Parts: sequence; C-alpha cells; structure tokens
Amino acid sequence: MTRTGTQSFQAALILLSVAQLTAGLKCVCELCANHTCETTSDGACWNSVMLIDGKEETVKSCLSPTEMKGQVFCYSSRNVSKRNCCFTDYCNNETLHLHTERPLKEPGWSRLQLAVVILVPSCLLCMGILLGVFVVQGHYCAYSRANKQDQEEPQDDQMLMSPDKCLQELIYDMSTSGSGSGLPLLVQRTIARTIVLQETIGKGRFGEVWRGKWRGEDVAVKIFSTRDERSWFREAEIYQTIMLRHENILGFIAADNKDNGLWTQLWLVSEYHEHGSLYDYLNRYTVSMEGMIVLALSIASGLAHLHMEIIGTQGKPAIAHRDLKSKNVLVKKNGTAVIADLGLAVKHDSNTNAIDIPSNHRVGTKRYMAPEILDETINMSNFESFKRADIYSLGLVFWELARRCSARDPSVEDMRKVVCDQKLRPSIPNQWQSCEAMRVMGKLMRECWYANAAARLTALRVKKTVSQLSVIKDVKE
Repeated sequence: MTRTGTQSFQAALILLSVAQLTAGLKCVCELCANHTCETTSDGACWNSVMLIDGKEETVKSCLSPTEMKGQVFCYSSRNVSKRNCCFTDYCNNETLHLHTERPLKEPGWSRLQLAVVILVPSCLLCMGILLGVFVVQGHYCAYSRANKQDQEEPQDDQMLMSPDKCLQELIYDMSTSGSGSGLPLLVQRTIARTIVLQETIGKGRFGEVWRGKWRGEDVAVKIFSTRDERSWFREAEIYQTIMLRHENILGFIAADNKDNGLWTQLWLVSEYHEHGSLYDYLNRYTVSMEGMIVLALSIASGLAHLHMEIIGTQGKPAIAHRDLKSKNVLVKKNGTAVIADLGLAVKHDSNTNAIDIPSNHRVGTKRYMAPEILDETINMSNFESFKRADIYSLGLVFWELARRCSARDPSVEDMRKVVCDQKLRPSIPNQWQSCEAMRVMGKLMRECWYANAAARLTALRVKKTVSQLSVIKDVKE
C-alpha cells in the first residue's frame, strides 16, 4: 500500500471512531410510538421496575445527560423499586424483577468468605493507622480555619441544619452559598423526613398537596403518585436550577422519595402560602385597582425571570413554563404572587441551541393554550415559540385579575374552534377606557393575545409596562 493510501486509510479510521463516539445512544422505550428512543452519547438507557398496588410495573426509556445528574433515576429502594442505567444500544431490553430466587449455598467456605477472613484484620490495621493520620490532620485543619476566619468558606451540612435556624434562614443560605442551586441532598432528605403532615389543601392529576409542619413552621408538601415519577423528578430538577431563586417564583425547600415498605412517596417541599392559588383567591376576595397592579407586576416579574438567560459559569438557562394559569400562581401574605408548578417547564441551552423538553404524558391546560398549540402549528425546535405561548397564557391570567370568569373546562376541539377558527378572545369592557390603569391592562392583554405569536410582547416588556402603572397617581379603587 502506498504512503498516500495508508494516510487515507488512517484518516478514515479516525473519522469512523469520531462518528462512533458522537453517535446517539438508542434504547428501548415503552412510552414511544415505535418503542425506540435516542439520547446523546453521554446519556443512558433506563430500565425500571416498581411495586405499585402489589404488582410489578416496568418502564423502559432514555435518560438525557441532565437527568443522569439526578440521584433518583439509578437509585433503588429495597423490595419496592429497582432501577438500572446502562450505556450501550438497547441494553435496557430486559425485564427487571424485584424478587429473585437465591441459589442454594454449597457447604464449606467460599472464596469470598476466605478473602474476608484474611483481609479484614489487615484492613482494620490499615484503617487504624489512617484514622490516626486523619485525626492529626483534622486538628491541624481546624486550627487553620479558626485562625484564617475566611467568611467566604461554604457552610457544611451540620451548620445548615443547626436547630436554631428557621426556614427563611435556610432558604437564604441555599441562595447565597455554594452553587445557588439548592440545599445539599442529605439536608433535603433530613428536612423532608422530619415534617409532620397536618391537612390536605389541594388535589390534582399529579397527586395531593398537604400543609405540613417543620420545626413549628408551615410548609407545603406536594406528594406525587408513583406513576408520575418523571414529573416529580422534572419539577425538582427545574426548581434546583442555578440562579432560579426569585421572590416571585415559589420557594423550593426539599425533594425526597420516601419508602415505607409498601409503596414509594415522592415529596416536593416548598414554602406555604395560606391564601392558596390566585384562582381561589379571586373567587374569595375582590381586588382593588392597586392590588391588581401589584399582583400583575409580580406575576410578570416572575415570568420575566424564568424567560431570562443569565450568562456566566454560574449562569441560568432560559426557561419557559408551558402551563401558566391562575391555579399555578400562588398569592403571598403581602399581596404579591409567586409562579408555581414547573413540572412541564422546558430549558434552553444557548450554546448548543438544544431545548430540554420533559418526556412525560402531561400536557398544558386547554383553556390557556395558545392558538399555535391548539392547531399544532407551533415550532417545537424554536425556543422562542414556548416563551410566546407563555405570554398568551399571561394575558388570560391578567384578564382573570381584572374580571372573574367561568371555570368551565372545554375540550381541545372546542377551544380550537373558538381561538383558532373564530379567533375569539375574552371581551374587554368599554368601561375600562375611562380608567388609565384598566385601559393599559386591556391594551396589554390584546398585545399578549395576537394570533401571530411573533407579534406578542415579551415578558420583560409586560413587566416594564405594568411597573409604570404602579406610579400612576390617580389609581382608584
């Protein structure tokens, strides 16, 4: 073979190796139409079996690299769940079982037992020596820290969980120390397992919401059914996104999967707001003009923070909510609001222009769906499309703030005919033109409802417009 031919052959081998390294990983997927899914080469195939109502139920799917960072998808609970992650094509094409028969033991000493008898004394001796070294080193490090007095040094779990700390101090610690993406996993589990449930305060397709007590303070505990494990994991993952914490986004505290021997409970612990959802609040109370502006501004601020990308090593990706409605907005004691329920949220990686869409069966709420979602013309490969759909929903939430509406739950076909074919939107009363604040709110709603999604306002523009209303001097009840 000539020298040129040898070089060509070597180049072909290199290209083939690169192609193999960058090729996607194919897995068996029970949730997909063709029973096959594909993830990136640094993802994994997922195989799971769970004990539900006394029966074993299996799930096979793909895991993205982001999901691989979670500590629950490959974590098994004894006699209740078994999860396996593997990394070759279709490696999850086997059915896991919780209970397997054990082979009868042969009489005599096994190789493992012999190794244990020989190695244990040697290991104990080594551990004793190492322990002595660590004790001496620990005293030296403690002395160095005490003399250095470095205030920037991150706190450990024991400091975070000191008995004199309240929830607000813990939340402050998690937002100012470390990566800013939440409390350490061990601290979260400690909090979740010392909560005493008090009463049910809500139910939904995901499960139930309870009011609980932790160290005498109220917390909200969202308990997912075991069939909705992906929604629980997704919402916990989104809430722990770096730099997500904001005064108008529900304060996340902890996530935990609690195994009681019969079934697994999936907990999501957050701040408790006694007024409940905006939907319930508007049905119980009348809202003054000033109160409406405060609520509208806080909702727009929360959505603007979600949509905003923060550039940097500790930056935040842009996030779209995908299920914004008055039932997913909670009213705080001071009259402001927080956006909750991020289980359907999507994230955008601007470096790769990849959109991280959750793989579960949940869809948004029909009454709040934008026309491009109802008629299925939305461009799923363009992240701006998801943000514009959020703005359409925001306009409807603003309309509910200004005027109460029916709670009827129509079908997708009903909504498609009204929104897409007839191009109808909620009516804006003529009386609103006589009040500056109501006139501006009505104009905002129309600009959020444009059939052409690209013409809709951005969340930041909505926030700025509403903030200008808050300084109007002649706002009246």
